[in-house]
Amino acid sequence: MTSRLVLVSPAIGAALREARFYDGAGSLDEVGAARARAAAGALPEAARVVVSPGVRCRETAEALGLRGVVAAELAPLDAGRWRGRALAEVGATEAEAVARWLADPDCAAPGGESVREVCARVGRWLTSAPEGRTVAVVEPEVVRAAVVHALGLPAEAFWRLDVPPLTATELSGRAGRWNLRLGRPLGADGK
Repeated sequence: MTSRLVLVSPAIGAALREARFYDGAGSLDEVGAARARAAAGALPEAARVVVSPGVRCRETAEALGLRGVVAAELAPLDAGRWRGRALAEVGATEAEAVARWLADPDCAAPGGESVREVCARVGRWLTSAPEGRTVAVVEPEVVRAAVVHALGLPAEAFWRLDVPPLTATELSGRAGRWNLRLGRPLGADGK
């Protein structure tokens, strides 16, 4: 039987608008919450729902009318001491470190996790994906990591994948062979 994974990126909030490193606490803003509520019912029926740890994924799932379990292995990339800070702020004070982090998938933010590590972690989760349909509300970097792993892309491709808010990216397959349906918007435009 085939595993079908629907990876839903969270709706917009201040942290996403401000390009802040994820710290787990950022809520959806009114616009993001309203768009997620409007998209309720846009997803196919699923045997299971899992949610990335963190407020905006839980709030997005709730607004979509989904009840799921938190999956720690689907946590976003850990940005270490940069957590909660804006990319522009960190870039202004640690330009070389940010440049290395963006260019080298083996380079981690100070005290954090590398792109290669998050791709491996999410890849292990994909490898154990159960049969049937799973909806996972996850941070954009988890979607990127899943696509990198599923398609056998080099980890260097991670930052070249754009994952807009409130979109569904679908993977289907079995025995390690995945097909990809790129992110469709949820809601009025994407139903």
